[in-house]
Amino acid sequence: MNEKVYKRIQLVGCSAASIERAVALALAKASETVHGLAWFEVKEIRGAIANGAPAEWQVTVEVGFKVD
Repeated sequence: MNEKVYKRIQLVGCSAASIERAVALALAKASETVHGLAWFEVKEIRGAIANGAPAEWQVTVEVGFKVD
């Protein structure tokens, strides 16, 4: 049977290093408790400022996983 059903959740990953690192951290943490992660979509990118420079990247991602 090729029919599938997915559930979507939103996560916010934060990293001082980069946008990519923020996404990777969110997905890694989610994979500890959510199984069958299949895709993600970046919904929002924002950051914190310290001393006039970017101090932290905050990325909201929507993650889809297959419902068994």
